[in-house]
Formats: sequence, C-alpha cells, structure tokens
Amino acid sequence: MRIVVAHATSFYEAARREIGLLVATLTLAVATLVFVSIADEVREGQAISFDRSIMLALRDAADLSNPVGPPWFEEMARDVTALGSFAVLLLITFATVLYLVMERKRRAALLVLAAVGGGTLLSTVLKMLFARARPDLVPHATEVFTASFPSGHAMMSAVTYLTLGALLARVQPNRAVKVYLIALAAAVTALVGASRVYLGVHWPTDVLAGWCVGASWAILCWLAARALQTRGQVERSAATPGAGRP
Repeated sequence: MRIVVAHATSFYEAARREIGLLVATLTLAVATLVFVSIADEVREGQAISFDRSIMLALRDAADLSNPVGPPWFEEMARDVTALGSFAVLLLITFATVLYLVMERKRRAALLVLAAVGGGTLLSTVLKMLFARARPDLVPHATEVFTASFPSGHAMMSAVTYLTLGALLARVQPNRAVKVYLIALAAAVTALVGASRVYLGVHWPTDVLAGWCVGASWAILCWLAARALQTRGQVERSAATPGAGRP
C-alpha cells in the first residue's frame, strides 16, 4: 500500500511540474508575440491614437498638467513608481544576493545577479534600438532621463519582483503562500507600470511592452534555474525533493 501511495505521489508531483513548465512556456510565447506586435505598431506609428486616448483620459481636460484625482493620489503614485527605480531595485537585489550568500547558496546568488543584470542590459539595448521620445502630450510629473520604449521601470520591476517572487515561492511548501508571493510580485509590477502612465512619463504601449519583455526574461531565468537545479549546478530549494541529498 505504501508503495502504491508513494508512486501516486511521485506521479502527481511529476505531472504538476510538467504542467508548470507548459504554462511557463506558453506564457513566454504569448508575451514575446505581444511585444513584437506592440513594437511593430510603435515603429509604424499606429499606436499613437491608443496612447493619446489613454493618457488624456488620465488628465484634467482643463489643465493637462494636472492628473485626475486628488493631490495625495498623485504623490502616492510617485511613491509607487519609486519601487521600480534603479536605486530601489538595486538595493532589493543586493539584499537578496547577500542573504543567499549568507545561506551558502552562492550559485543561486549568481543566478539572481545574472537575471537582474541581464535584464538591465536588455532594457538599455532595447531603448537604444527604438530610441522613442518621451511623451510630449502632457507635462511630466517626475524627472526622466532615458528613452521611452520600452518602459524600464515596468520591465525591470517584472524582472526583479517576478524573479524574486518565484525564488521565494520555491522554498514554500504551502501552495497558498506560493500563489500569494507570485500574485504580490505581479501586483507590484502592475502598479509600477501604471504609475508611469499616470505621471505622464511613458506612453501606455511603453509600459505594455516593458511588462511583456520583463515577464519573458523572468520566465527564461526561471526555466534556466529549473534546468540548472535539475543538473545540480544550482542549489535546490528546501521544498524541492532531494534538497538534502549530497
């Protein structure tokens, strides 16, 4: 009886891992295709009508320098957008890497550095390739210094928070906690991206593209981590079967 139960449990775990892999692969494919579609429309100038309509809807028609909503909401949007800034993401990444090193998971720490560092490089290259100007339809409610497409805040929030959310979820045996961590990472990413449009520093398509590229990169890093863990080249999580084996 115990053997039957053990085989059933093993089959269930294998099936769940395969389903997770399939979902991740499909999400990667869809996000990549959506990015390519948005990029084509941006290059051909077909996205401007969509971008203008959304951006104007978020502004007071009588005063385009004034976003809709009370002053405290605008200030709160600046606080939220800071969660996707280079300084904040650098601090979060550094704290995570230091924690992993202290836990003697040095290869996992290198993986996090590679994920965030590679995402930063990819964001920079894409901005240089497209060289899209920042929105001039409304005044900017915060300072900006780089090109517009794709949104670096949206992309790097997706890369950093989704990667770290997946990392934390892997050490949690409780499924509800896993879902909560991933949902929290996705929610923060969504709020950061939305704040960029609200503050007038990005076109909506910039943010959509940033989310797509960021999510794609995070999934690629997750798939790489999964493959490396299977081969024993990256430390397994505590919740992974065989984690304690030499």
